[in-house]
Amino acid sequence: MSVLVWVVPELPDLTVYVEAIQERLQGSELEGITIASPFLLRTVTPGVDDLIGRRFLSCSRLAKQLVFAFEDDYYFVIHLMIAGRLQWVDGYKPPPKRNGLAAFRFSSGTLMFTEASKKKRASLRIVQGAEALKALNPGGLEVLGCDETSFVDRLHSVNHTLKRALTDQRVFAGIGNAYSDEILLRARLSPFKQSARLSTNEAARLHQACQAVLSEWIERLRDKAKGKFPTKVTAFHDEMVVHGKYKSPCVICAAPIQRIVYAENEANYCANCQTEGRILADRSLSRLLKDNWPKRLEDLENL
Repeated sequence: MSVLVWVVPELPDLTVYVEAIQERLQGSELEGITIASPFLLRTVTPGVDDLIGRRFLSCSRLAKQLVFAFEDDYYFVIHLMIAGRLQWVDGYKPPPKRNGLAAFRFSSGTLMFTEASKKKRASLRIVQGAEALKALNPGGLEVLGCDETSFVDRLHSVNHTLKRALTDQRVFAGIGNAYSDEILLRARLSPFKQSARLSTNEAARLHQACQAVLSEWIERLRDKAKGKFPTKVTAFHDEMVVHGKYKSPCVICAAPIQRIVYAENEANYCANCQTEGRILADRSLSRLLKDNWPKRLEDLENL
């Protein structure tokens, strides 16, 4: 069983969101914005009214943010954070009272912005001009489409754990907690191996795993949506092989999947495939078990 139900939507999920939004808003006009939460809007100028009546041009992804481009170089930028989600409604509907953040009314329908959390983290920013938009870009390298040399150079430019390097939006764009677990198992690399110490072969393996896992999941989520607006954006999918699979058998070697819980995240891994049989210390359980904490898979089995 997994600790979390919600997680920040990542590159595959956001790609499918972008495609669904583009299809529904192409050629439409923004007729109104209803903001239901005072915590949502994080900018002062331009104002909300400056966008009304402008034609929608495109939707794109900026790291883990969604960018809506309008004529005259206006943009609004949505960060869904952990519990923010989008819904599409034909016609108009006001934001739901319980978890509604905003409703964006277009001539083709309404895009609803909700957040299923008491912690209001999701955000909306309205900016004008390419430079203002660029300031919202954390600078991470886009993994899909980048060549191996660029990927390895970026990886070696920081000295982080691989888990942190993959999920740091200043290093790589769009990857988060869930897909980094899937990528690292595919590459058979420890989530806590230091990025600067990766061999050329290991770095190449990681690059290939990133390309494969992200591409596969984009296609899988497209197929799940079947042309409809995506409604089940979640951190845990039955088809995932390691993320959220604590204690389940590894699909490669059948050893039980291990987990490390920290802050509001978790790292899932196979000790046999990724850490040479070593059980990585989980902070909370390590404190509880102390000297009885198992160091290797065989110790865990003995327990």
